[in-house]
Amino acid sequence: MTASVLILPGWRNSGPTHWQSLWQQTHGYVRVEQHSWDWPLRGDWMMQLEEAVLANPDAVLVAHSLGCLLVAAWAAHSLQTHRVKAALLVAPADVERAEMQQMLHSWSPIARARLPFPSVMATSRNDPYCSFMRASALAHAWGSRMVDCGMSGHINADANLGDWPEGFALLQDLLKEEVTHGH
Repeated sequence: MTASVLILPGWRNSGPTHWQSLWQQTHGYVRVEQHSWDWPLRGDWMMQLEEAVLANPDAVLVAHSLGCLLVAAWAAHSLQTHRVKAALLVAPADVERAEMQQMLHSWSPIARARLPFPSVMATSRNDPYCSFMRASALAHAWGSRMVDCGMSGHINADANLGDWPEGFALLQDLLKEEVTHGH
């Protein structure tokens, strides 16, 4: 069975020039829509992901920023994690930083349980929303293989990555691993 790819944007959604939107447009991936992109509540977002995973078994999750924290929080609570084959986690946001607390208070503390499916985390050395050290600690806690994307900012549209071919190659590797290992 072919995996469904679920796109999990972060806070304020991914705009038309963001690689997540370009992948969705080009490859027909499914974006998990949220009730409020501007005032994200962790519980609401987790319910939306739960519904999407139930509707798309054998899912591979492609998360950006707050979407990475959504994957961790959902995986720590859901009984449906066996339906997810793998996750690509890109540029996690550090919501535990003081300046993020007011807007994203429902997201702290960050879930740090090991993910029950294979995952790869792509991080940048100059991400304004999460230090490389914090991202490394999260990758370690989640059991994710970490990929250093150098100086790529928040790995979003502002970083001028276009459709981010390096990231797409990481996703293809995850999809291939699934075919060969059949986890």
